[in-house]
Amino acid sequence: MRRPLVAGNWKMNGSRSANQALMHDVAAQVAALDSVDVAVCPPFVYLEQVSSLVGSAIALGAQDLSDQDEGAHTGEVSGAMLKDLGCQYVIVGHSERRTLYGEDDAFTARKFAAARRHGLKPILCVGELLEEREQDITEKVVARQLDAVLDLEGVEAFRDAVVAYEPVWAIGTGRTATPDQAQAVHAFIRERLAGHDASVAAGVQILYGGSVKADNAVELFNQADIDGGLIGGASLKAADFLAICKAAGQAG
Repeated sequence: MRRPLVAGNWKMNGSRSANQALMHDVAAQVAALDSVDVAVCPPFVYLEQVSSLVGSAIALGAQDLSDQDEGAHTGEVSGAMLKDLGCQYVIVGHSERRTLYGEDDAFTARKFAAARRHGLKPILCVGELLEEREQDITEKVVARQLDAVLDLEGVEAFRDAVVAYEPVWAIGTGRTATPDQAQAVHAFIRERLAGHDASVAAGVQILYGGSVKADNAVELFNQADIDGGLIGGASLKAADFLAICKAAGQAG
């Protein structure tokens, strides 16, 4: 049975004092949850601070990484640097990287590969824009995003990776895919991977990342192919994040 994972993506938020208060409220209670994996992904500048606050029950993740390993790439952060700071996870292909910064499928696949080279577990984000959903091409878009990674790294790479489905139209908008809508895409992702290797597909964690909140988490996480969540704004509120973690641990 797949173990659920809840990963908090803090995006460009936080301060040293806010991080201290948040992790003080969260870390001890997460340590009491033995049926769910939990990770937090703060901005780069806070990784070292947060690594000292998470304890052993919460994994540290980063929000992005370079596709390059070292060299003259001013402003970039390599997988080796993230590993050196204690990161276990790194988000690649988040919709904001794709839409705001023009990162295409091939570039995202190279970042996925870079993460794995340095022993990091990539959280690969896939998902459609509102206009793509309205055109009924969600599966075509998600397949294209998955296939870029499959073509470069092969299906075996997904044994050490996580996939996060994030409908772009539901991120930070207050809109959420219905449980049935989310489950349908999660099932499609698993089927797409199963076309290459059924055992890999059965084991991979597929998270939902579209405005998950305390009041909708239980229904979402009870879907057969939803293995947890990639949580945005709610991960900055201790009570909400803990409620979501507990919902994931109780789902099934």
